[in-house]
Formats: sequence, structure tokens, C-alpha cells
Amino acid sequence: MRKQFKDTLMDLSLHDDRTVMILGDVSVYLFNEFKEKYPNRFYNMGISENTLVSVGAGLSAQGFHPFVHTIAPFITERSYEQIKLDMCYNRFGGNVVSCGASFDYAWDGATHHAYTDLAILRLLPGMEVIQPGSTKELDILLRSQYKNGNPTYFRLSDHPHKIDVPTEFGKGVVIKDSGAELTVMTAGPLLGNVLDACRELPVNLVYFHTIKPIDTELIHRFRTTRIIVVHDAFGLKEAICEMPEVRIVFHGIRDAFCGCYGTLQDIRRSLGLDPAGIREFVAKVLRRQ
Repeated sequence: MRKQFKDTLMDLSLHDDRTVMILGDVSVYLFNEFKEKYPNRFYNMGISENTLVSVGAGLSAQGFHPFVHTIAPFITERSYEQIKLDMCYNRFGGNVVSCGASFDYAWDGATHHAYTDLAILRLLPGMEVIQPGSTKELDILLRSQYKNGNPTYFRLSDHPHKIDVPTEFGKGVVIKDSGAELTVMTAGPLLGNVLDACRELPVNLVYFHTIKPIDTELIHRFRTTRIIVVHDAFGLKEAICEMPEVRIVFHGIRDAFCGCYGTLQDIRRSLGLDPAGIREFVAKVLRRQ
């Protein structure tokens, strides 16, 4: 997704001289072309994530459209107060674009794992929270939201799914509606595993790329069914649970730090978020109905 981020930003910057890139010593070489073409709009602030956000907010106050970019846990958990006060409280728009979603940096352990970012940022007034699952979704959502005057979080992953789904900010997608009494809801790149797991099961399948604002109308449509939320982060479950009259079972992150090292696939397998693990969980719920 990072390459798509760069390609989309280069195209936007060709027509909008108010775009500004602010990096935290991550993806610097990827944006060499931006630096060469727009040296006055390129800032590598080094490993100082709080400063990145504050500089972005200041540039927004002057009418620019900042893109603040570095690794997910550092720019969200570490810089939460700066996003809350400098951006949201002051109502300064801007784009916080992270990489390293969930367990993309699986081999680096808990310091680089990121599964609370969506949940904590959706609590901030005025904040938009987006988890694109594919490069197409990222391109569409970046273009539609980058200069809307609101602080917006884009959560990038190096492991996007390859499923072509309709993409509109704030709108979920019905992947499968079989009229079943059980509905599986998921978000982001995990859609590939969820679709493989549920392909022949008697369930409905609903997908979200926007966590806030969540598509309440779509959730309401399936409120009379039992809902399984399958997600490799916190945030989606909490957003769905705010809807009245929904019955939810969650399959995903546990109340424990992940001590598994290896690849993203290794960690997903250990959490039961590979296709086989998801299918086993959904099938178990189906048998209990």
C-alpha cells in the first residue's frame, strides 16, 4: 500500500501545491521523487513522532494539506495527545498515514505491533478513521478525504487483499447476503482470509473500510441476525457494539500481548485468523444456533 500512497500523493501534488509531506525517518527513500520535485513541501523530521503531528497541525492552520507518515504504534499510541489536542481540539485537518498495521512487523515484537490504533483514534471528536484493505480502496479514499478539513487517519498495510469492492467513504459493503441468520463482519486486509473461510458457509458477509464514521444503516440492516466480528485489531467491534439491539461474538485479538514471532501469517495462525481458524470458529457458532 505504501507504493500506492506515494503514487496517489504524487498525482495529487501535481494539481495541488498545498500538499505537504512530513516523515518520521520512515519511507524516506520511497518519497525521493516528491522531495526532488517539491523540496519546499518535504520534511523529514526524524524519529520525533509528536513533533510530526504538531508540525502537521501548524501547517494545516496555514491552509496546507499535510500528510504525516511513520510506523503505526509510534504515530498513534505515542502521539495520541498531540493528535487529540493539536489536530482534533483545534479542528485542524490533516492526514495521519501509518504503516505497519497490526502485525505487519511481526518479527519485531510488541513494540512494533499495532492493534489499538483504530480503537483509540475513533474516540476523538471529529476524527475520521479509515482502514483500507486494498490499494484501490486507499487510492479512492485518499483522494476523497485528504483536504476535507477534518483530521483523518489512514491505516496502511503491506499485505492488502486483492478483492475488488465498491469504495465510498463511510459506506460498508455487502459481500454476500444469503438471508442467513448469522452475519460475519470484518474490515481491512483481513477480508481475504474471511472470504476464503466463509465462501461455502451459510452466512452473510459484510465488509468495512471506514471505521469512523461506521455505516450504521448497514449494521441496522443485519441487526436481527447474530453477528460475528472478525478483526485483527480493536475498533471495529466497539463501533458495531454502539448500535442498539445487536448480538455480537468477537473473534480476533485476545486480552494478552502477542508473544509470537515470525511472519504475519504465523501470528494470524496463532490467533486463529488464518482461513482455517476463522472457518472453524464460524462453523462452531453455526452449530450452536
